[in-house]
Parts: sequence; C-alpha cells; structure tokens
Amino acid sequence: MNNTRKTQLAFAAIALLLLIIGFAQSWNVALGILNLCLISAVMALGVNMQWGYAGLLNVGVMGFAALGGMSAVLVSRAPIEEAWQAGWSNLLIAAICFGGTVAAAIFCYRKLTPGRNRNLAMTLIIVAGLFLTRNFLDPAIASIEAVEPAKTGFLGGMGLPIIFSWLVGGLVAAGIAWFIGKVALGLRADYLAIATLGISEIIIAVLKNEDWLTRGVKNVTGLARPVPYEIDLQSSAWFIDFVHWWHRGSLASLEAGAQQQALKQFVIDTSSIFVKVCYSGLFAGVLCIILLLSVRALNSPWGRMMRAIRDNEVAAAAMGKNVTRRHLEIFIIGSAVIGIGGAMLTTLDGQFTPTSYQPLRFTFLIWVMVIVGGSGNNMGSVLGGFLIWLVWIEAEPVGVWLMEAGTGWLDESNALRLHLIENAQHMRLFFMGLVLLLVLRFSPGGILPEVVRRRGNKD
Repeated sequence: MNNTRKTQLAFAAIALLLLIIGFAQSWNVALGILNLCLISAVMALGVNMQWGYAGLLNVGVMGFAALGGMSAVLVSRAPIEEAWQAGWSNLLIAAICFGGTVAAAIFCYRKLTPGRNRNLAMTLIIVAGLFLTRNFLDPAIASIEAVEPAKTGFLGGMGLPIIFSWLVGGLVAAGIAWFIGKVALGLRADYLAIATLGISEIIIAVLKNEDWLTRGVKNVTGLARPVPYEIDLQSSAWFIDFVHWWHRGSLASLEAGAQQQALKQFVIDTSSIFVKVCYSGLFAGVLCIILLLSVRALNSPWGRMMRAIRDNEVAAAAMGKNVTRRHLEIFIIGSAVIGIGGAMLTTLDGQFTPTSYQPLRFTFLIWVMVIVGGSGNNMGSVLGGFLIWLVWIEAEPVGVWLMEAGTGWLDESNALRLHLIENAQHMRLFFMGLVLLLVLRFSPGGILPEVVRRRGNKD
C-alpha cells in the first residue's frame, strides 16, 4: 500500500471514530474532541519540525505553549487603568535599567579581552544592574498587585481581538526560543533535553508567581472569544428560525406547548454545537496553513539540507553548512508553531491557568503524537495529534464500559467490581502504552513513516 492510500485510510478511520462518538455520545462531545485534536496537531507539527526535520530533542513544549497562552491574555484583556497609573513610571525605569544592563554586558564582552578582568567587569555590571532594576521593579509590582487583587491585581492587556494573539504567541515563543537556542543548542542531545525541560519549568514558575503580569495562580477568566456566545445566539431571531427549520420534522409532530419547549431545548443544544463548529473552522484553517507551509519547506532545498544535517552533522559541516545556525532556525520555527497552538488552546478555554501546564504530562503526550504518527512526516504528526488525543479522552469512558461489562457477572456490591469500576479512569494509561507499543512493534517509523524520496519513487 502506497503512502497516499495509507494516509487516506488513516484519516478516514479518524473521521469514522469521530462520527461514532457523535452518534453514541453527543455531537458536543465529538466537536469538543475535534477542536482539541486540531490544536494538538498544530503542537505536534511544531515538535515534528524540531525532531523530525533536525533531530532536536525539545522537552520544553509546555513552556512555549504557556507563552502562547500568556500572549492571549496580554493581547485580549483590556488594560487596567488603575494598575498602569500605580506602577507605569517605576516599570519604565526598571525596563530602562534592565536594557542598559544587557547593553553594558554585551559591550563589555565584546570590547574587553577574555580573561579575569572581563569576567570581573561583567559580574559587577550584571549584579549592579539587577540590583538597580529590582530597586524600581519591586515597588512597581507591589503597587500594581495592590489594585483590587481579588478582581485584577495585574496590568491587563491591549484590549485587541484575541485572534491576534495567535500570531503574537508565535512571535513571543520564537523570541524566547532564540534566546534559549543561543544558550543551549551547542549541547549534546541529552543535555539539550534537560536544558529545555528546565527552562520550561522556569517559564511556568514565572507565570505562576508574577501576579502583576497574568495574575499568576489566581487565573485570568472570561477572555474574549473570536466566535459568538451561546447566550447571544439563543436570543437571535435568525438563529432561532434556522433551528426551527432544521428540526421542522421533529417539531411538526408535537403540540403547540410541547413544540415551544422542544424548540427552546433545540436552540440551547444547537447554539453550543454552532460555537464549536466555528472554533473548528478557525482551528482547521490555521492547521491547514501551517501544514501547507511545512510541506513546502520540507520539500524545498532548505528542507533537504535540514534532513542532511539531521542524518549526518559531520558530513553536512564538511560540506560548508552552518549546522548551529540551521538548528537555531528550526528550533525557533518549531517553537513559534507550538506558541500558536498554546494561544489557540487558551482561546478555546476562555481562561489562562498557569497551573494546568504540566510539562512532564502533556509534553509526553505531544511527543507520543509525533512518534505514533510518524516523525519526519507532517501528515503523520497531524494524524498522531488526532489519534492520541482521541485515545486519551475516550479511554476513560471505554475503560468504564469494559470494567462494567467484564465484571457484570459479579454482584453489584462486590468489592472487586467496585474497585475496578472506580479506578477505570486509569485505563487511559494502559491504552496509551498499548497504542505506543503496538505501533513501535509493527511500524517503528510510525503509522505514516517519513517518505524517503529516491529517483523513480513517485509515492
């Protein structure tokens, strides 16, 4: 079976699973899973660019996703005027001091000759600069967080449509990735993984503790939507008329009183579905754009160069390729894509909760998506994003069903039966391990492995 046919069958199977969920559970559940699958696929594409294209082991996925979520807050929330008035002057002076410290350190590094004097001078500049910065920053933070801390206690944002945060999230993640790459990309693969994980933890710790920026663990809720609100749809004449037309067959068989009650329930249910469909359209559009650009980049001379560096860095360097610079490029691009996915996730949730970013848990999921789908294959990463998130969400209800069916012969009060049913949610770990084991056993390159193009290969 050629790769194109395998791809078609794989995505047809995913569509069939979503249809089964829609009919067996509800379309709200199916569309909710679809939206998270689309976001997961975007993040998986970002990781695939780093690992599948260049062999970079980035374990800091959640850090870049959190930066995207932070961007959603800073773009969409309206500015808190009282907080700005309380702390803007000290914040500005602190920013100037910090910028001056960085500039002075760079100047010292470039102008002084390497040795003890340069190290001493840079140490003095950095220590003095940080002390001066904190001297103005701490009072600013205290005054900002004192402004109605139960409701605000932070600066707010720019008050722009939240959809702009998707681009801003990518740019912020790319900027931080540039800094991380400058420091960490010279490390060996295992040290790079440790470094990115550590930096990810630092990013999330900052977001949890710096209340003046995004309220920290107090969370930011009620973020603006790029799609209509259900309550607005339920009071819109055109939407009510549409629902009435759509369900005209069911409503025609009811009496007038029951018809009104049924129509009201149909409007409530359909409004939720309509909102999720709108999200699906936006997320699918972003995924298609990123996927198209990824495929074109991978098939370009630049993409072939990246794969050559991945397969043999020594040979690529001998041919005159700047390996470190190419690694920095792909690290920045992949991190930007992850940041876009993080901003999309916060947009879908409508809130920013720093405590929900759990690096070891969700970074593992994204990596499993790439490995199971097929590292080095963009369509494989998208497929992995859909499949693994489907398994992750549906493993719990399927596990409960299996436990109830498997222990049906036992009495309802049996201790073993109750224990198995109560712990059925842990079946998701079993299913995840089973999927990963089966794929690695029967298709080590993933369900859709990387296609190695050779002369005469038209696959």
